[in-house]
Amino acid sequence: MEELHTKWEVYSPATGEKIAELDETPLESIPHLYTKSRQAFQTWSKLPIKERLQYLKRLRLLMVNKMDEIAEVISKDTGKVKIEALVADIMPTIDAIKHIEKHAMKALSRQKVSTPLMLIGKKSYIDYMPRGTVLVISPWNYPLQLAMVPILNALAGGNTVIAKPSEVTPLVGMCIDNLFHEAGFPEGTVQFAHGGKDLGASLTEQKPDYIFFTGSVRTGKIIGEVAAKQLIPSTLELGGKDPMIVLRDANLERAVNGALWGAFTNSGQVCMSVERIYVERPIYKEFLSLLKEKANSLKQGTRLTDDIGSMTFPAQIDIVAGHLEDALNKGAILESGTSPNDWKTGQTYFIPPTILSNVNHSMKIMKEETFGPVLPVVPFDTEEEVVRLANDTEYGLNSSVWTKDTVKANRVASQLVTGAVTINDVLITVANHYLPFGGTKQSGIGRYHGEQGMRIFCHEKAIMKDNGKKNSEIQWYPYEGKYTKFLSLFQHYFSEKTNWIQFGKEYLQLIKISKEKRK
Repeated sequence: MEELHTKWEVYSPATGEKIAELDETPLESIPHLYTKSRQAFQTWSKLPIKERLQYLKRLRLLMVNKMDEIAEVISKDTGKVKIEALVADIMPTIDAIKHIEKHAMKALSRQKVSTPLMLIGKKSYIDYMPRGTVLVISPWNYPLQLAMVPILNALAGGNTVIAKPSEVTPLVGMCIDNLFHEAGFPEGTVQFAHGGKDLGASLTEQKPDYIFFTGSVRTGKIIGEVAAKQLIPSTLELGGKDPMIVLRDANLERAVNGALWGAFTNSGQVCMSVERIYVERPIYKEFLSLLKEKANSLKQGTRLTDDIGSMTFPAQIDIVAGHLEDALNKGAILESGTSPNDWKTGQTYFIPPTILSNVNHSMKIMKEETFGPVLPVVPFDTEEEVVRLANDTEYGLNSSVWTKDTVKANRVASQLVTGAVTINDVLITVANHYLPFGGTKQSGIGRYHGEQGMRIFCHEKAIMKDNGKKNSEIQWYPYEGKYTKFLSLFQHYFSEKTNWIQFGKEYLQLIKISKEKRK
């Protein structure tokens, strides 16, 4: 744990009360963090995978014992209801550790791969070599999961980590820091820098060996530019404007329930949340009516009986308000919720779940990431139309298709330009650690989770081995007398039907020529 100074006060977004006063990591300590990280790498990277996994197991068991305590910290720091902290932030993190424990040995061990016939007699492998110091910069909406999952994958791969949790949710960042410390990870293996954007800029300038960033497109582009200038490989997990498509034969009640949860869970502060719904016209009115009815029954607050918590970040409230005002000024109809003028967001950050109709793609609410509890609902007439509308965005993270017709579901899903599609469900792909996670277009660069989530933090080293008994190879010098033999060899091998007899003869002739020319 580094010496910290420069105080900043922390207030609960749900209650407005002061809940902590914390220290910020001084900028001048950043070079020392990297020195310690690189020193620790020399030892950590050489530990057998099995031994590294023992540390992760200790962390998992510690988190299981502290689940309720961690949920309380997340709830206070973010304003989300405690059950969402448990189910959507803590559980996926612990499940990720279990997944790594189960699969890291296979995923990170030397992989034998096929060798082409042209290279007969050789064996080929891939080794996964840790990169070094990984910088993880994580956001405030799921501050535990989105920090810890990349940290854990990087550690499993033999890297050391410097993490900068979001300054918007500093209590969770401190909580994660303490968990790793209490789990007994070797000094310097995983370190935390607590503070704002100046700290983040300083961390990226110190030339980490890999950067993993989750956050806004704007900040992601800045980090991507810094990384590109220094040729630092990186993963950028950015925003979304995810469409939900409801076809006329969908289970209407399930689709409505899915829309409510997909749009309003975590007060809509989810990169994969439902940000726009397209409903086939014959069921549009019924869908909208049921959606409004159920939305009005949702409870907001901080109790265990409540459904929706507060927003987390004041600046995000301004974005949501701007999108909603733009839509209302352009003719959108408020079906539930209130206009921003009626929001009571002085000391606390509660925004009522809001549903809009009569919206179109000239409005910000349909084009830009809102990241709040506002849900526009649009009718459509044809499959071609809805695919065009769904893809009419600079984002491409997640989407969903709702229908009882499997053929139709797969057909529509295959046309959506997104990193993930769920059929008759929402958001859930992120919970399956066997699936890759990431976006297309402005939603980011790279994928993680699963084997890929561990391997991105490693160099893939190609290894090819020969037994070394032959004195020469057929393609080595001298070339005299070999051209026509190679020409015939390739023609017999690569033609529509391989002529194995002639191929074998030419190959043996090349071996003979190579031996004779070497004498």
